[in-house]
Amino acid sequence: MHLLCNILLYFICFCELVCIESFFRVFLQIKSADKIEIDVMDIQFPPFLQKGDKVIIVSPSSKIDKLFLKGAKKRLESWGLKVVMGKHAGGASGRYAGTVRQRLKDLQDAMDDSKAKAILCSRGGYGAVHLVDKLDFTAFCEHPKWLIGFSDITALHGLFQKNGYASLHSLMARHLTVEPEDDVCAGYLKDMLFGNLPVYTCEKHKLNRRGSTQGILRGGNMAVAYGLRGTPYDIPAEGTVLFIEDVSERPHAVERMMYNLKLGGVLGKLSGLIVGQFTEYEEDRSLGKDLYAALADLVAEYDYPVCFNFPVGHVTRNFPLISGARIELVVGKKNVELKFIC
Repeated sequence: MHLLCNILLYFICFCELVCIESFFRVFLQIKSADKIEIDVMDIQFPPFLQKGDKVIIVSPSSKIDKLFLKGAKKRLESWGLKVVMGKHAGGASGRYAGTVRQRLKDLQDAMDDSKAKAILCSRGGYGAVHLVDKLDFTAFCEHPKWLIGFSDITALHGLFQKNGYASLHSLMARHLTVEPEDDVCAGYLKDMLFGNLPVYTCEKHKLNRRGSTQGILRGGNMAVAYGLRGTPYDIPAEGTVLFIEDVSERPHAVERMMYNLKLGGVLGKLSGLIVGQFTEYEEDRSLGKDLYAALADLVAEYDYPVCFNFPVGHVTRNFPLISGARIELVVGKKNVELKFIC
């Protein structure tokens, strides 16, 4: 009888252990599924525009020449859009287009406007980072709209993607003012705002690594993105096709930022890399290689496709890109093709 009781006791304990183990296995699977769901969460596209729709121009970063505001307004109106200026779009407070409170109010008001369909940031420079942790998306979620801009506006793109919305990494007021009516990139922006997404092709580069991939397009100005590393607005690496560009950054500084991405495990998790235009700098021959070659060396161990010299950055040929969009990137023998997947 004593032996039978011991056997029964062991059996009960075994069953309890199996149940506990099964519970934790299921729990971990659920948590893993939750993580996957978050990681691959579909980024929402705001509605595309129609003629007569409202666009608001704001200046969340540096101050801008009012002639460029007028020129941008004129160009957008020529596309059949109704354009409204933020109250402080042409303002100035030191290097900024207004105080933090003024710039925040303009952008928040534009985001909250139920009739607006797009927000054009007039220029980059510096200052958007002052706003990223202060903006409220409650009303925006009811009436999503396209955020447009690049350079310092990279900080806002990171914020919009964190909140689940795609945005347009694109030329801004100066370009819309000084470039001719038949400017290719302004034409691309117009097409994209009205829902006609282009397929981009660009020439091959000797440092390209051939291959094809799909992933979520994220990135922008390298120094701005680097400044958000380790914050809630950091660019997630897994499944990302990263695009980078910069202006007036010395080669060793760019290499240092790239090493941060490598040592932080970011480069190893990417699905692809697009190296855009790095401008207004001098090559540092003491490094033993030029900037593009240094960047190529840092991703040499990975097997995803890499494109160099893509037309995005502080240049006239600055292709608008939908940050947060799923894309297909094909780096071929003769050229490179980037296609948006809707």
